[in-house]
Amino acid sequence: MLVHEVMSTGIVTVQKTDTIRSAVMKMMHRHCGSLPVVEADNRLVGVVTLRDVLIQLYPNYGDYIHDNVHSRSFVEMEDGYPEVLGGKVENIMSKNPMTVAPHDPILEAASYMGLKNFRRMPVVDKGTLVGIVSISDINRGLFIEKGMQR
Repeated sequence: MLVHEVMSTGIVTVQKTDTIRSAVMKMMHRHCGSLPVVEADNRLVGVVTLRDVLIQLYPNYGDYIHDNVHSRSFVEMEDGYPEVLGGKVENIMSKNPMTVAPHDPILEAASYMGLKNFRRMPVVDKGTLVGIVSISDINRGLFIEKGMQR
């Protein structure tokens, strides 16, 4: 079974010049945690996630977030959320994301997702975003083709 047989099309996307607020609103409306970032020609240039948004609230102290020497006020950090939302997607997105092609086997896509702990991956054909494949898409495809035979 190939990726194009199970992937989702009609994808909601953002552009790198969009505000983080608009990206978060799209993710909330779609009940998803990530969106592909595309150029005007639908060329994939990145992925933005809700994690990317929240990580902006934390100071750059690495493992020191929870120690007594470098303690932080999480309430004060939360107050910075509106400022984060005013930023641009390009400042927080992951550039050059891992992708799969429409004619890749679905278990190859699943292996990449497992390796990186992703729940979904962009599907790209010659640089152009053509879909998204998720762990759920793969499981559904396998179940319909192989799991209903008994």
